[in-house]
Amino acid sequence: MKKVFIVLSAAILSFSAYSQDVQQVAAEAARTISEAPEAEPKKEKPKYWTNSLKTNLTVGQTALTNWAAGGDNTASVQAFIDGNANWAKNKMFWNNRLQLDYGFIYTSSKPILQKSADRIYLESKWGYKAVENLYFSANYDFKSQFTNTFDYPTPSVKADGSAFEEGYKPVKADWKEAKTLKSGFLAPAYTNLALGIDYKPTKWLSINFAPVTGGFVIVKDAALRKNYGMDLVVKEENMTEAQLADYNKALADAGENPDILGGFYKSARFEFGAQLKVDVAVNVNDNFKYTSQVVLFSNYLKDPQNLRVNWDNRIDWKIAKYFSLTLATNLIYDDTVIIQTEEEIEQGIPGKQRIQFKESLAFGFTYTIASRK
Repeated sequence: MKKVFIVLSAAILSFSAYSQDVQQVAAEAARTISEAPEAEPKKEKPKYWTNSLKTNLTVGQTALTNWAAGGDNTASVQAFIDGNANWAKNKMFWNNRLQLDYGFIYTSSKPILQKSADRIYLESKWGYKAVENLYFSANYDFKSQFTNTFDYPTPSVKADGSAFEEGYKPVKADWKEAKTLKSGFLAPAYTNLALGIDYKPTKWLSINFAPVTGGFVIVKDAALRKNYGMDLVVKEENMTEAQLADYNKALADAGENPDILGGFYKSARFEFGAQLKVDVAVNVNDNFKYTSQVVLFSNYLKDPQNLRVNWDNRIDWKIAKYFSLTLATNLIYDDTVIIQTEEEIEQGIPGKQRIQFKESLAFGFTYTIASRK
C-alpha cells in the first residue's frame, strides 16, 4: 500500500510540474505575440493616368420603289473614335485627346461614293498649378484629314469631252471627270503651340488664353494653295542668277505654271498670334453628355483684327447599353480660305470668304473599350 501511495504521489507531482511548464510556455508565447509589432497594411500604388477609348459606328439606308414624290436611294456609314489619356500628379497635369472621324455616303442620283466625314484632331495640354484654379499651360494642336475630298458638280459633258445626247443620263465616268478637289491629307493641316494660362473654375469648364501662339498652316497639294490663302512668290525682273535658280527650283517643287500664276504659292505659312480656347464638358447623367469647344485665333503678322473661329459642339445621348443618339455641329470662319459655290464655278465668278457649317445627327452602335484609373 505504501508503495502505491508513493507511485501516485510521484505521478501527481510530475503532472503538476508539467502543467506549470505548459502554462509558463503559453504565457511566454502570449506575451511574445502581444509585444510583436502589428503588420502595416499594404499601400496601394498611386495611379496617375486616366484612360478611355470610345468608339461609335452609325449606318443609314433609304430605299425607294415607285415612289411618286421622288427621292434618292441612299446608304451611309460613319465611324468615330475618341481616345483620351490624362495624367495628373500634385500640381501638374497632362491631358491628351485624339478624335478621328471618317464616313461615306452613296446616293442613286450621283453614282459616286462620297465622303460625309473626315477629320483628324489631336490635342495635348500640359499645365502647372500657379494658384487656385489657375495653371501655367502649354497647348499643342494638330488638325487635318485622311484622304482627298472632292465636290461633284453636275457634269455638262461626257467624260471624253463630247456633248450629251437628248435624254442622256450622266454615268459614273462623267461624274468622276467633273469632280473638283477640295482637300486632302495635309491639305490643309493646322498645327500650333500655344503658351499661356489655363483657368478651371469648375470641373466642366476650362478657359485657356495663350498670348504666345505659333504654328504652321500646311497645304501639300499645289492645286489647293491659292484657295487656302497661301503666300504667292512672284518672279522679279531684277533677280540675280542665284535667286532665279532658287525661284525655278521652288517653282518646279510646287508643280505650278508661272505663265498662269505669275509665280508659285508656298506650301506652308507661319502664323504667330494669340489664341483663346474655351472647353465645356457637362455630364448631365450617365446617359447624357454635352461637350463644346470654341477656339479664336488672331494672327499678329497679318490682319490681326480678322479672327479665325472654330466652334465644335457634340451631344451624346445613350439610349441603351450599346446604342446612342449623337448630334454634332462644326462652325468655321477663316478669312484666308476662299470658297467658291457651284454657280460661281459655272459662271467663272471668283469665290470669297464664307462661314462654314456642318451638322450631323446619327444613331448607332457605341462601345467604350477602356475606361479606368
